[in-house]
Amino acid sequence: MIEEQQRVWEERWQAAIDGSPMRRRRRQQDTSMQRWNKMAEDFTKRTSNKENDEKREKTVEWLQEMGGLTSTSRVLDIGAGPGNWSLLLAQNGAHVTALEPADGMADILQSRIEAEGINNITIDRRTWQEINLAEEQWAGAFDLVFASMTPGIDGPESLSKMIAASREFCYLSAFSGRNWQQWYGNLWRIVFNESLDGNGNDIINPFNLVYAMGYRPELRFDFWDHAITWPRQKAIEDFCNHLEMYTELTEEVTEMVARYVDDHSQEGTFSQTRSGCRGMMVWNINKRILKTS
Repeated sequence: MIEEQQRVWEERWQAAIDGSPMRRRRRQQDTSMQRWNKMAEDFTKRTSNKENDEKREKTVEWLQEMGGLTSTSRVLDIGAGPGNWSLLLAQNGAHVTALEPADGMADILQSRIEAEGINNITIDRRTWQEINLAEEQWAGAFDLVFASMTPGIDGPESLSKMIAASREFCYLSAFSGRNWQQWYGNLWRIVFNESLDGNGNDIINPFNLVYAMGYRPELRFDFWDHAITWPRQKAIEDFCNHLEMYTELTEEVTEMVARYVDDHSQEGTFSQTRSGCRGMMVWNINKRILKTS
């Protein structure tokens, strides 16, 4: 029964991913890395503020309450970015392996490690997909496998691999419902003449699969609204960086972006409110229901 339910949700999740316009149009992996490298400094500034720091601290408290994080935990942080989570986990005593393939992000993390004199974070500049658990002796090697809003967990296979790397706890967060696609949806329709529908990586997909596998994850949600106020050129760069993962930035495409930004700007300033919801789930891989009635 467990295997049948698992197969059903694996197929449903994969179908949602394959049906996404973004997956269909996605270009080479190195294009995605280029985007993350370009936005590394801006991303670090946007995510390193008091509000986000407080939310991260509450999540760490949640993990500690569940027993998923102790002062001796060995943690794998998949898609560590500039290290917002890795640094906090390490400050709470964990020994962290920070997996981050984008050099721009990893370089910032390295500089932050050196500035704060931290000695319990190891940076690994590979993608999650490149890691061979058997070769690295990572199967069941980590007390906590942690993945926050990362493209590294991009489907059933990478999620199963995440579970296989853990010896006790897993944490995963992803968008819930309408997500960052909405910020680019109107421009997407202009450029590609199609709707930007579907979200293969909505938290409901991994949740359903983990549940079908017999685990019982604890699930929480976080809502937010961010007011964006950017100079015209910064807005153009943001939209172009996004589109570059899906199409070549020809003169025609760049002109479309510029017109769109101008249509939504006043006196050279682009304004937009970006709303979203994050789903966060934690589960103990050693607590599993193997049979259902």
